[in-house]
Amino acid sequence: MSFMLRLASVTMALALLVSANASPASAQQELTPKQTQIVKTVNTVFTAAQADDTTLFDSVLAPNFYIFDGGARFNGDSIMAFIKAQHRAGKRYEWSITEPDVHISGKTAWIAYINKGRITDASGTIDQQWLESAFLEKQAGSWKIVFMHSTRVPMASQKDRKQ
Repeated sequence: MSFMLRLASVTMALALLVSANASPASAQQELTPKQTQIVKTVNTVFTAAQADDTTLFDSVLAPNFYIFDGGARFNGDSIMAFIKAQHRAGKRYEWSITEPDVHISGKTAWIAYINKGRITDASGTIDQQWLESAFLEKQAGSWKIVFMHSTRVPMASQKDRKQ
């Protein structure tokens, strides 16, 4: 076998080996039970907000919780007041955690995910995505959300991502 043919064979074998072990950025992370607890904790925020359930909402928040959303800083009370006002104005939100990337280190954890949802009002329903993250601490045996961040994905970027 000539040197060039052997070099091409080795290069091809290495390329196949690397591609077999690489995972695409959009691949779903296999979650451990502890990581699943983090996802469930964050999902509780969405469940509570959709139902205007302040007690459930507060049950997963740390006392010093805050969120950056829509270019503003909110605490737990102010974000729930904002959501309730949106509901009174006829807006409904659906949120869904997708592609969670969860990291746990002792009594702290962080999660980054794509929130795929919908916004419905009198004019109709539009699909919407947000890039979001949260930082959590284990307090008295339960995970509590200390900080969240949400950035709305512009509609043009959502279309590009689907292609």
